[in-house]
Amino acid sequence: MPPFRGWADLPPELLCFICDGLDLKAYVSSRGVCTAWRCALVPPTPSLLLVPDDDRCCPSAASLPMHRSFDIKPFPPGRRCVVGSSNGWLALSIDSLTFSIFNPTTGTEIVLPPLIYMGTWFSKSKLVFTPNPASDDFIAAAICDLNRLAYVTSGARRWAILDPVPLARGDWLADLVYHENGKVYCLTRYGDVHVLLLPERRRRKSILVEKPTAPLLSSTEKPLQVRRPEHQRYIRLTRAPPISVKLEPEPDLNAPATVEPLVSGGNLPFSPATSFAPPYNTLRTFTSAKNLVFCEGNLYQIWRNTSCRITLLLPSGGGRHRLEDNEVFVLRYQPQSQPCWDVVTDLGGYSVFLGRNNAVSMYCQGVPGLKGNCVYWIGGRGRDQAMVFDMATGRSTPCLPAAPGGAPQSTICWYFFSDMDNNCSNSRGESVYHSARVRANRENQQDMED
Repeated sequence: MPPFRGWADLPPELLCFICDGLDLKAYVSSRGVCTAWRCALVPPTPSLLLVPDDDRCCPSAASLPMHRSFDIKPFPPGRRCVVGSSNGWLALSIDSLTFSIFNPTTGTEIVLPPLIYMGTWFSKSKLVFTPNPASDDFIAAAICDLNRLAYVTSGARRWAILDPVPLARGDWLADLVYHENGKVYCLTRYGDVHVLLLPERRRRKSILVEKPTAPLLSSTEKPLQVRRPEHQRYIRLTRAPPISVKLEPEPDLNAPATVEPLVSGGNLPFSPATSFAPPYNTLRTFTSAKNLVFCEGNLYQIWRNTSCRITLLLPSGGGRHRLEDNEVFVLRYQPQSQPCWDVVTDLGGYSVFLGRNNAVSMYCQGVPGLKGNCVYWIGGRGRDQAMVFDMATGRSTPCLPAAPGGAPQSTICWYFFSDMDNNCSNSRGESVYHSARVRANRENQQDMED
């Protein structure tokens, strides 16, 4: 047996027994102690945010890899509706005009300025925001009408409402995904994609204190004189120098943002014929649930049939096509090809997680409780349910078994903790958890041989 060299040599069984009783924040911190601990402790990500249907219980995060739920901090009063999730934070709806960004592990809340708009506002529309937001450094964006986008930056007093996005007749905005460098990709019901280019993030200016450079006394002012009895001398006193406090003006309005079509060559309008090959140019109108997600630097559209099984008669003699209930199609964007969206049959070992959260892709090899080449989604009829679509079998099945008894609860969205990046792919296409376990196994084998 190898000699004990420190905490890294703590037996994995004992380490797991100790950490099994930790709360979410402490458990995540324990996984960051060293490589040995990280490979011994199952990653808590991804989890399902579960909210009870009454006010008697606290929300929880059910970890798929761990088969365990973590209690998280209760939502602030009056904030029951979750409209977004990203990197350990949640977007909450306070009322029809006001939203906040809430961290359920620390209890930190950032209340956003009111969204004042007289048109149609969808209260359950997704809200996306920058990673690691702060009260003086954030950007948030949302769909506020059929063809309008809104965004707000730190320091602004209200949201900016953009001009209508030019869409095809009968089309509307359906999904958002926040990507790096302040880009929000917007997907419509018919499969059209536009890019919202947000302004650069900026912190509010701090208060500047300036010391005066002018003389302390004017020519008409006389110095104060005080008689000191012990020496019978006069000393000269001056008034305290004034301090000039300069407040940097905070912007009332947001910096300008622009919206551009994803395919902008020659400003051509969106064309289903050049975007999707048959039969997907027809199926796009019958798959009402659509999402965008980035995976390994590629942009994907995820389509799902939310109605019952239907049989379609394809145009131009294309025959018949049966569309199954909850059937899912995955299309990858290839700008150099035509059509530019091509259906794929696998994701190279990755899986994607869709819902009210900012869509996430994750390499699942070696992660317990997960499968690669799957689409994890939330929906279905009645109460929201977490489902997984296997691209190999073409079937959707529940992610979690039905809980026997207990208070009814709703599955809101996928919840990825702040260590999400550590559980996603590295440059070699392997999950960090899988790489760490392989490395630890090699080290243990080497110790046994020595």
